[in-house]
Amino acid sequence: MANNYHTKLFMAHLMIFVLFLLFFQSCDADNPHFLTKKKGNPHINPDSPSTICKSTPHPKFCKSMLPTTENVTSNNVYDYGRFSVHKSLSTTHKFISDIQKYLRKSKKLTIPAIRALEDCQFLADLNIDYLSTTFKTVNETSNILPILEAEDLQTLLSAILTNTQTCLDGLQEITSFPGRNDILNPLKNDTQLHSVSLALVKKGWVPKNKKGSKTHPITQKKSAFRNGHLPLKMSARNRAIFERISRRKLQQQQDDDQVLEHDGQVLVSDIVIVNQDGSGNFSTINEAVAIAPNNTNGTTGYFLIYITAGVYEEYVSIAKKKKYLMMIGDGINQTIVTGNHSYNVDGYTTFNSSTFAVVGQGFVAVNITFQNTAGPIKHQAVAVRNGADLSTFYSCSFHGYQDTLYVHSLRQFYRECDIYGTVDFIFGNAAAIFQNCNIYPKLPLQKQFNAITAQGRTDPNQNTGISIQNCTVKPADDLKFSNSSTQTYLGRPWKEYSRTMYAQNFIDGIVNPLGWREWSGDFALNTIYYAEFNNTGPGSSIIGRVIWPGFHVIDVADAANFTVSEFLLGDDWLPRTGVPYFSGLV
Repeated sequence: MANNYHTKLFMAHLMIFVLFLLFFQSCDADNPHFLTKKKGNPHINPDSPSTICKSTPHPKFCKSMLPTTENVTSNNVYDYGRFSVHKSLSTTHKFISDIQKYLRKSKKLTIPAIRALEDCQFLADLNIDYLSTTFKTVNETSNILPILEAEDLQTLLSAILTNTQTCLDGLQEITSFPGRNDILNPLKNDTQLHSVSLALVKKGWVPKNKKGSKTHPITQKKSAFRNGHLPLKMSARNRAIFERISRRKLQQQQDDDQVLEHDGQVLVSDIVIVNQDGSGNFSTINEAVAIAPNNTNGTTGYFLIYITAGVYEEYVSIAKKKKYLMMIGDGINQTIVTGNHSYNVDGYTTFNSSTFAVVGQGFVAVNITFQNTAGPIKHQAVAVRNGADLSTFYSCSFHGYQDTLYVHSLRQFYRECDIYGTVDFIFGNAAAIFQNCNIYPKLPLQKQFNAITAQGRTDPNQNTGISIQNCTVKPADDLKFSNSSTQTYLGRPWKEYSRTMYAQNFIDGIVNPLGWREWSGDFALNTIYYAEFNNTGPGSSIIGRVIWPGFHVIDVADAANFTVSEFLLGDDWLPRTGVPYFSGLV
């Protein structure tokens, strides 16, 4: 009996061992720990969770989340980084499932609660894409990545944090709904988790020196524009359509042969015309967007939507699958896209109050006015919300009051644009550069002040910020000709690590000598990065500026870090748009 018992016990243990082996093999494609057996770098010294977590903004949470050393193959930053990103992906899937469960009970929810939850679902869906892309990349190597790949990773992980924070902000604005804390509390943990993922990926895969340009910081990049026109490379049929219907031709017919030989030419795959009189392909912008191809990589060129002069009263949203769209209008105040949704009165979230919203990568807009006419009394009312990576607005105008232009996330460039507003009218957490733009503070409500920027960086590892370069800051006519004592400031810190830089701008005397205004008490005054470099004009004097620890008067070397070539690595992607830009400083 004893021998038979031990034999059975041995066989049982053997079967359990075999089952574990089979289970491990089946998990190999999904679990980062097993993948590190193939991907790990044997020359990297092992680290404990305690040691590695010191490099993150949340060391206590990081240590509680990471596996113990005996459960990880080689115990280095790459193993921990993969684990963290994988966990971020899993929790985001769970979060979407929870949101969908609450939305199915929508009859018990208020309209503001439904809209906030819908925002969260939309943003979490984007995060799934960004995390999947990130995990695929980090799972393939245990080495520092080339600059462009590393910048892509840091940008995506920065956007994931921004999306999560936007969802959190929207839910916190809703005073109550059934199960509110059941969503909010895990979401706060997810924010810390995504922060840890960003910190570990930055430590392991991102080079410390990400200089994107070998050139001197003071450079001028040539433009594809000639005589104010954008040379477009398109088929004979598309060009014939474009030339026949366009009232304001972007290129004269007699110059076509020269244009086709131009090195800076912009490649166009197809073109549709929007004209309200019925002479084009469509009478609304949304109809044209709907038939644009999905998920193109841009190698065949832009899908061009030409919008003739007119006032288009419609809310336009360009989805993530609508990549590499180019919209060209007949000019500022000629082609106008308008709406009037607001947060304070109409019950929209700030995020979904926008007249025009875009998340499709590679978007370009030229010669269009975007506006939100809700007025100052309705407070937050967005004209454009931009969450499109590698997006560009050229010769466009943005009109609103509070929260006019929401530079939400990812990499963005604005050139020769006019931006009008009052409170926080350029805000968000993208990596955004404004060049040669006109910035017009307007007359706000009584007892309000103007803040041009409210940058929303929440984490020290995010590669985000607002850079305003070679622009003009002066009052709009309603403020200029009023007797108002309105105070105007360059910005205020919306979030803890807010980052904004003004370089080589003309700043009119309308700007308060302090330059900057606090958000609330001493919040973020030690952690922000606000900087000025070589501005001119009566409002540019640094005498009398705030004396916060986070405010800096910088030199040329520091200013160069916020230029197109360094901050956006724009020399890699802006030339294809045809839009003119300075690669470095002016």
